Amino acid sequence: MTVKAVAVNPQSPAEFIEIALPVPQPGEYDLLVEVKAASVNPVDTKVHAGLRKNGLQEPRILGWDASGVVIATGEKVTNFAPGDEVYYAGDITRSGSNASQQLIDSRIVGHKPATLGWAESAAIPLTALTAWEGLFERLNIQQAGADKTLLIIGGAGGVGSLAIPFAKLHSNVKIIATASRPDSAQWCLDRGASLVVNYHDLPGELAKNGLKYVDYIFILNDTDGHWDAVCQVIAPQGHICSIVENAHPLDQNLLKSKSAALHWEFMYTRSMYQTADMARQGEILNEVAKLVDAGKVRSALSDTLHGLSVSTLTQAHKQVLEGHMRGKVVIEY
Repeated sequence: MTVKAVAVNPQSPAEFIEIALPVPQPGEYDLLVEVKAASVNPVDTKVHAGLRKNGLQEPRILGWDASGVVIATGEKVTNFAPGDEVYYAGDITRSGSNASQQLIDSRIVGHKPATLGWAESAAIPLTALTAWEGLFERLNIQQAGADKTLLIIGGAGGVGSLAIPFAKLHSNVKIIATASRPDSAQWCLDRGASLVVNYHDLPGELAKNGLKYVDYIFILNDTDGHWDAVCQVIAPQGHICSIVENAHPLDQNLLKSKSAALHWEFMYTRSMYQTADMARQGEILNEVAKLVDAGKVRSALSDTLHGLSVSTLTQAHKQVLEGHMRGKVVIEY
């Protein structure tokens, strides 16, 4: 028995190659999962870009968002058994989900929504965890009153598509999302946004709607490009959270007089550093699955490719890199 995988080619890192590997053995907390579908996210393309720039000695299997079936479990696993249907966002330090089988730490795995198929489920974990942690662990919007406002920059993307309903369900804030196209604006409104504004002129767009400041800002794309406008419209003592690394230094003096706070959200922090609370990610995924099965949250799946191959993975990366994705692209194996 071997595992089929599509990996970055060490001889030509811009390209992928198909490889076969021995079936891995689970560590004490691991699940061995038969992968049924995997989503491609900006993190995939960013890691791939780093490998193209720096090179690599061995093939590297990318892919972290996935859904599948448990084949075997490690000796310390108590909450999963072979045959369980699961979904997860993975661990960026380990081999990825662009493979027929994968090892994953059980503590960051959730039980798949029962009402969704493989592709719809694979479109959820990474974006759901990022949105949930950003909103409720970094910004803590659940503590805010109905007089507070949340601006989500990039409302129609993968994270925004879940951040909007999460905020609607678990807080009292008024939700404002950015979008530049009519279809993207409608996508945000359909998911619970109260107002959609064009991101090209945030201060002007907010002013048209009677707003000078917003209390919370969730930056889901282009931190550098939005920084000046964000600092202008954030309320005194407001909170900003970004999931996108900056390419250039950010002028913190723009926040100083407002005593405004900047938080970073990186969904892989818990697994990368093996934090004491890393099992919280499995708990969040189980909570999200209940919301999905109750019909309160929808998958952000927008495009499904079929079959794990060099061509489908190349196509999925191309779609993400184009930067106009509404929702998520998934490869169903």
